[in-house]
Amino acid sequence: MLILSRGIRESVVVGAPDGVRRLLKVTVLEIDCGNVRLGFEADDDFHVHRWEAWERIRAGDRQDAS
Repeated sequence: MLILSRGIRESVVVGAPDGVRRLLKVTVLEIDCGNVRLGFEADDDFHVHRWEAWERIRAGDRQDAS
């Protein structure tokens, strides 16, 4: 696991190995009372989900495949 510290309006970019195409940009929008609001910018063909939603999607895919 990579752990980074970012402040408000600072971002992290996750990109393709060629380093040219940006896949996902995550920006810290707000930090308030222990809560952090994040903004996500992604390429159109890149889907962003909350972890629990992604797990449900994957579970549904496995059920459809059987």
